[in-house]
Amino acid sequence: MPFRNDAADRGEQLRPDRSGPSLTRPPAWRPLRVAMIGQKGVPATYGGIERHVEEVASRLAGLGHEVTVYCRDSYGAVEATRHRGIRLRRARTVPSKHLDAIVHSATSTLAALTERPDIVHYHGLGPVLTAPLARYASRARVVLTVHGLDNQRDKWGRAARAVLGTAYRLSGHLPDARVTVSRGLAEHYTSRFGRPARYIPNGVAAPTHRPPRELSRFGLRPGGYLLLVGRLVPEKAADLLVRAFRRLPTDLRLAIVGGSAFTDGYVARLREAAGDDPRIVFTDFVYGDVLAELYSHAAAFVQPSRLEGLPLTVLEAASYGLPVVASDIEPHREVLDRDGPGQRLFRDGDVDDLLRALGTVTADLPAERAGAAVLRDRVLAEYSWDAAARELERLYFSLALRAPRPGEPDVGSPTVGVTAHVPRPRRPLD
Repeated sequence: MPFRNDAADRGEQLRPDRSGPSLTRPPAWRPLRVAMIGQKGVPATYGGIERHVEEVASRLAGLGHEVTVYCRDSYGAVEATRHRGIRLRRARTVPSKHLDAIVHSATSTLAALTERPDIVHYHGLGPVLTAPLARYASRARVVLTVHGLDNQRDKWGRAARAVLGTAYRLSGHLPDARVTVSRGLAEHYTSRFGRPARYIPNGVAAPTHRPPRELSRFGLRPGGYLLLVGRLVPEKAADLLVRAFRRLPTDLRLAIVGGSAFTDGYVARLREAAGDDPRIVFTDFVYGDVLAELYSHAAAFVQPSRLEGLPLTVLEAASYGLPVVASDIEPHREVLDRDGPGQRLFRDGDVDDLLRALGTVTADLPAERAGAAVLRDRVLAEYSWDAAARELERLYFSLALRAPRPGEPDVGSPTVGVTAHVPRPRRPLD
C-alpha cells in the first residue's frame, strides 16, 4: 500500500493510505536490509544528498525495511542510534577536502558488509570508487544514485577531477542499477554508456510556514529580501548573483544563506565582492524552523547555479509559492519548464541577463507571485518523497529477485519470496 508523507515529515511511523494505487510487492516478501553510503550524515542539516537520503530512508523504514545510514564522524555528533526509523552508524573518516568522502565510503562499506545487506546503495560519484568491495566481495546488489556530475565541479583541482573521472567511468558500468534524480542525467547515462538509468526525482514536502520571529536578527523584514540558499561553492555562482544584485536599483535586500564547504577562499572572495553594500546579508548555514521562516517571507528565490542534479532548494522555494529566478541549465528547465511569471530563466553565466531577470521579477511582484502559485501546485503534485521511496523499493525487489551473477553461489543469495533460493541466516541488527 502507498503511504502518506505527513507522518514521516514529523518523524512518526508512516500510515497506510488506501486512497492511492496498491503497492506491488513480490509474494511472501520479507524486509530488505539496505545500507546507504556516501552522505555526510543524518539528520540532515545542510546538503541536498543528506536531505534526499533522510527522506527516502525514513520512508523505506516506514515500509518495513531495515535501513542503515552510515554517518561521517566529522558530521557533528551522532548520539542517537535511530532517527525517523533509520538505523544510524558512525564510520571513521579523515575530515579534509580530498579524503573525507572516499575514506568514509571505504570504512562504511567494510562496516556494512559485516552485516550482510541485500542492497548497498551509494550516493554520489566519489563513493562508487569503493563499490567494487560490495560488488565482488559480497552477494549484495549495488545501487548508485547520481545526484550530479561531481567530476565537473569547479571546486576540484586537476588531481581530484582525475580521480572523480575514474569514479564517473565506473558509475556507468559497475553498479547493478543506476538511479538519477533528473531526466537529463538519465539521458546522459544512456547516451554516454549505453546503459539504462532509472529516473527517480527528488521530492518535496508540503511547506511549513513560520511567523517572522528571527528575521530581525539578520536585518531582514517580511517580503523585503531576495533569497539564495546553498553551499557557497563556485558552481553555485553566488558571486554572479552578488555582481548582478549590486547593479539592481531596489530597496530589497539579498539574503545569502549558506557557508563554506572546504571553500573558505571562495567565501572570502564572495564577501569581498559584496563590499560595503548594506543590502547584502550573509547568514551562514541555518536549518529547521529558521530556514522555513526565511522561505516563508522572501520576496523571491534566486538560483544562479552552473551545475546541478535536481536542486532541492528550487523545489522547496517553489513549494512555498516563491517566484523563482534560475539559470537556464537543464535541471532548472526541467523543473521550471519555461520562462514566465513566477519562473524566470536567465542565460547561464550571463550577469547582464541575470540583472534583467531580477529587474523583471522585482518590477511586479504581485504578478510574479500569481505565476509562482501555479508553479507551486505543479511542483507539489509532481515531486513526491513517497513516490521516490516506492520506486526505490520496486527497484530493490527487482534486484533481489535476480539470478546470481556468474560464479556467485545460488545458496545464500538475496531472496524475496523465491523458493528456489535458500534465505541466508539473519542476525538481529541491534
